[in-house]
Amino acid sequence: MRNFGLDAATLEDRRDYDGVAFADLDLSGQAARGARFVECRFERCNLDGAQLARIRLLDSALVEVQGASLDLADSTWRGTTLEGARLGAVALTGASWTDVTVTGCKLGYVNLADARLEDVTFSACEIGTLDLRMAQARDVSFTGCTIEELNVSGATLADVDLSGARLRSLVGVESLRGAIIGRDQLTDLAPLLASQLGIEVRD
Repeated sequence: MRNFGLDAATLEDRRDYDGVAFADLDLSGQAARGARFVECRFERCNLDGAQLARIRLLDSALVEVQGASLDLADSTWRGTTLEGARLGAVALTGASWTDVTVTGCKLGYVNLADARLEDVTFSACEIGTLDLRMAQARDVSFTGCTIEELNVSGATLADVDLSGARLRSLVGVESLRGAIIGRDQLTDLAPLLASQLGIEVRD
């Protein structure tokens, strides 16, 4: 794997990167729209304001990256891991995630609206808002995660296991078909379910 040092902290649109390690770089505000990263590694990089729409991340890893905002709209992730990241607002609208693992991350607002997720695992993550509006999600699981707000309005879910997540707020209860929840979660969600079904609950 080739290393990019501090003197080579420049990304380019539509460029192919194969086996490149980006470590301890300030890539804030950089643009690599439409670029392809194969077996690459971003470690401890500042990605604040980076313009990475339509990139392809294949068999790659992002470790301890950080940034207040990041544009990854319409990106493709396959066989890729996101570990220990500290990110604020992440735009992933229209993204495609296959065989992706997200571990130990603290994420503010993750916009995966209209995205496609398959074989995705979230583990030990703290997420402010996870927006899955109109997304298609299959075989997605959450283990030891806290999600302040989950929005699944209009989403299509299949084998989406939410039982390992602590949900503080849920939007789109009517779209939970295909999700797996725990008994305690069912109790917490009961008022929302009753409201959606038009059921009046009296003491």
